[in-house]
Amino acid sequence: MNGLRTYFLETGQLSLFAFRYFKEVFKMPFETKELLRQCFLIGNKSLFLVIVTGFIMGLVLTLQTRPTMMDFGAEAYMPSMVGIAIIREIGPVITALICAGKIGSSIGAELGSMKVTEQIDAMEVSGTNPFKYLVVTRISAATLMLPVLVIFADAIALLGSFLVENVKGHVSFQLYFGVLFEHLEFSDLNPSVIKSFFFGFVIGLVGCYKGYNSKKGTSGVGLAANSAVVMASMLVFIVDFIAVLISDIFYNL
Repeated sequence: MNGLRTYFLETGQLSLFAFRYFKEVFKMPFETKELLRQCFLIGNKSLFLVIVTGFIMGLVLTLQTRPTMMDFGAEAYMPSMVGIAIIREIGPVITALICAGKIGSSIGAELGSMKVTEQIDAMEVSGTNPFKYLVVTRISAATLMLPVLVIFADAIALLGSFLVENVKGHVSFQLYFGVLFEHLEFSDLNPSVIKSFFFGFVIGLVGCYKGYNSKKGTSGVGLAANSAVVMASMLVFIVDFIAVLISDIFYNL
């Protein structure tokens, strides 16, 4: 019962934290300079990891799938099958999980350390709104930058898939991407981009929530970072499940 009570209490507090974000995000003044700085930090520091992950993802998926497709005599459909799988599902989810570990833990640890060293309290005393300056900017930056990172990851993953097909099947660049774009539609791309915004939002929200409410001294900083990664990863799967259900409903209309 205690675990269930803690779950509902945590859900309620996180919902109130999200409600406070939506209330503060439209209030003047806007922290544009800090928002741009956070966009640069989140995007730039995560880009290399996302690119490497995307490239390996494309290589591994193609190497694992190609023998099975050859057994069925369907290797000609490899570009479209792998490309649609990466763009619709694998690319956004894997990138979001990578960012949940990289961005979520970073935000949780940063705000947690500011909380336990009373820097946030000092900002309140000085008349600054720490929630708007620290939380709103980070959640907004994560929401805006994750779709960009997903697009980079998808592009690099497709490049890795092409390299495998080029080496194994002697498929040219024009043929590979010609087959891919022949079967790819906007209905494949739009849901993945849209849900990437929600992935970024929940990652930034959880990281800020855990860090902003960090307790128990310096040990709470590590706990905040760790719990931010776990909760953000779980919410990514939940958001993905809801997005797939909604897109499936619209597809069947």
